[in-house]
Amino acid sequence: MKFAAFETATEWCSVALWLDGEIRSLERRAPNEHAELALPMLERLMRAAGVTVEDLDAVAFGAGPGAFTGLRIACGLAQGIALARGVPVLGVSTLEAIAEEAGAPRVVACLDARMHEVYCAAFEREGGRWRERIAAHCARPEALELPGGEGWIGCGNGFAAYGAPGLAQVFPEIHPTAAAVARLAAPRLAAGEGVDAAQAQPNYVRDKVAWTRAELERR
Repeated sequence: MKFAAFETATEWCSVALWLDGEIRSLERRAPNEHAELALPMLERLMRAAGVTVEDLDAVAFGAGPGAFTGLRIACGLAQGIALARGVPVLGVSTLEAIAEEAGAPRVVACLDARMHEVYCAAFEREGGRWRERIAAHCARPEALELPGGEGWIGCGNGFAAYGAPGLAQVFPEIHPTAAAVARLAAPRLAAGEGVDAAQAQPNYVRDKVAWTRAELERR
């Protein structure tokens, strides 16, 4: 199986190719440049690997939560390629991709959602797959819910922005990547979990981009 993966939910723009179990990826820290960079990065990977869009069997993308514009870019790119090829699309949680990048069995993933809120979820590794212990949600940092038990680490830029009370170890630099999206997507695509391109959607979790003037005055 060969497929492409996009992850543009944060300031990092990354793309990956899954080539029958081998992953090739590129990433660049480039806020507000994802739309210009993602496709050329994928084309560079494909040229180096000697494959073309016609060789792809599916497309995966980081579905969110994360920056609204970034999520729409990743979803739109995946849909465009999938529609042209007639192949399935699979969205993968950006918070789960953070857990996949962490290399630890118990991860609280947290992204800065702006507006003094964070996107957060908790994942535990079981049988080679991640089990969601706390579902993805948006909350104020001081109301962040932590799972019970020992050995939980915090990952993601939400902890850089607001701190991490209750967690002994925090790695705010760990971020979702297209390589992590590809690793998570591979068994799901093999199991037939991909959907038609028209059905692919970002998972915003929160539907507000900014406070209104009245809301700001009440805060």
